[in-house]
Amino acid sequence: MRIKRGVNANKKRVKIRKASKGYWGSKSKLFRVAREAVMRSEQFAFIGRKNKKRDFRKLWIARINAAARAYELSYSKLMHGLKLANIDLNRKVLAELSVSDKEAFAKLCETAKTALKNA
Repeated sequence: MRIKRGVNANKKRVKIRKASKGYWGSKSKLFRVAREAVMRSEQFAFIGRKNKKRDFRKLWIARINAAARAYELSYSKLMHGLKLANIDLNRKVLAELSVSDKEAFAKLCETAKTALKNA
């Protein structure tokens, strides 16, 4: 008895066409063109997920730096002072503190300043 592959082949094509829904012209209609467009868009999505992490880190650093300068500290001096004071907070948390809880951030800045003076 022979095996017919029509059902599986059709499933594969339907999956690609679903993924290419909304693409312009033949990129959403023709299988060969749609497959290339979907593969390309998946590559861009992969790159975008990596860039997103990079962009958020840049944003957090900019926010921390802006808030630290209000307390006569640069970003690098603040981070070095916190490391000397054995305070391990990541940049995401520090950025959130600088925006939402200014008193706590001020205390962290003072702690970093004293740690820098004592070192």
